[in-house]
Amino acid sequence: MSDARSAPLYCPYCGEEDLRPNESSHGAWECHSCARVFTVKFNGLLSKGATS
Repeated sequence: MSDARSAPLYCPYCGEEDLRPNESSHGAWECHSCARVFTVKFNGLLSKGATS
């Protein structure tokens, strides 16, 4: 498994792709279309037996 991080492909608020890393916080991204700053966090995987 790699230590490389994936970058978001689009803004979760407006759907635009004009994203750049934000220096204010680790893992933060800024959208230059809607002027929002957001982070994306991976919490883990569901167990194979989990149901919704």
